[in-house]
Amino acid sequence: MLDLIPSLSGWAPALAHQRFAVATIMRASGSVPRPVGTSMLVSDGGAVLGSLSGGCVEGAVVAAALESMDDGVTRLETFGFSAEDAFAAGLTCGGELDVHIEPANLDDRCALGEAVRQLAAYGPDEPVALVRNLDVAGRAGGGSNAVVIADPGSASVTGHPALAALLDLLPGAAADPDAERARAVQLESFLRAGSTGVLDLAGAGLCAGGAAVLVESRLAPARLLVFGANDFSAALLPAAKPLGYHVTLVDARPAFAAQARFRTADEVVAAWPHQYLAAEAAAGRVDARTVICVLTHDPKFDIPLLHTALALDVAFIGALGSRRSHAQRVDALLDRGVRPERIAQLHSPLGLDIGAVTPAEVAVSVLAELIAARTAAVSHQPLRETSGPIHQPAAPTAEKPAKVPAPNNVKQQEIAWT
Repeated sequence: MLDLIPSLSGWAPALAHQRFAVATIMRASGSVPRPVGTSMLVSDGGAVLGSLSGGCVEGAVVAAALESMDDGVTRLETFGFSAEDAFAAGLTCGGELDVHIEPANLDDRCALGEAVRQLAAYGPDEPVALVRNLDVAGRAGGGSNAVVIADPGSASVTGHPALAALLDLLPGAAADPDAERARAVQLESFLRAGSTGVLDLAGAGLCAGGAAVLVESRLAPARLLVFGANDFSAALLPAAKPLGYHVTLVDARPAFAAQARFRTADEVVAAWPHQYLAAEAAAGRVDARTVICVLTHDPKFDIPLLHTALALDVAFIGALGSRRSHAQRVDALLDRGVRPERIAQLHSPLGLDIGAVTPAEVAVSVLAELIAARTAAVSHQPLRETSGPIHQPAAPTAEKPAKVPAPNNVKQQEIAWT
């Protein structure tokens, strides 16, 4: 549902005056285009917002949503590959989806309808969470107990009465205080980690027709700190924005940082790189999701900056340059007392080896390695040379994802290439 927020404001007037239904992916297995939590809205008039599969099952979902609005019954529909009937609604990619379809806005007491209207007021980057206690047994009336949470990064069940009430509605909630506390901890970990997934907090199981809790949590955007105002950063800044990062460009030379081509960054700072990073860390604005890309390619900037960065707990540190540059950096960092095992976590030379030469190509290479590290991908092979599902769902966890221990190399256009 949260991915629809940028478009919800345009739907808000219509949603206030007509019925609609919410279709949400509750379970995904095999190769499927969209992950759990992806939602699609269908209005009483047949208008659609969003997509669940890129076209494979949308028609069937719309038909089920219209029926759901007519009879007021919540549905759980399963879509998979149908080899027997080429015209059946199914996933040609071979995966399987469970889609929860719930009518909303049937009356003024509809919690889901009110939650959708609340979400329409949020900006695309604002932290927010939606928690829904879903009844998937297929009955009329009732509907989801949906709660919108404005600050999921610090959410607590005890501090949020509506969230506590949602858990109280689960089977057996009042009978086992220890189990109730465990449920609260599990829910809070999802919220604070910015995770999305279905929690079987009731213990009945989704497929058994029991209650399930769908958590969609979005934290403030992670920071991408790019150091060095040059052709490579000019290409990287706009390319990184669609990945959801809050992008900052830092350069010690005001005349370089002030160039118009860097205005795609969320902020541009003229400061010595290592001093800026140390000040941001001391102010609490650098955390375990922060990404640092060093593109300065000048030892007087690189070495103090990497020395500072490698002392921080961040998600990713990369430095652009040749193998010769990397070897010189390693020697300089060892001389400064940086531990070899910490230096080994530096992504340098930065980028995946895709034959990149131009700044735009290098930006793609850098972001490809960043994504691979973020998702803990173990293979960087072309898809045609691999087997198994293409779409690998991210395991929802409150822990920081593992980093790729041995970064690959990228070919770059530079003079001292070895």
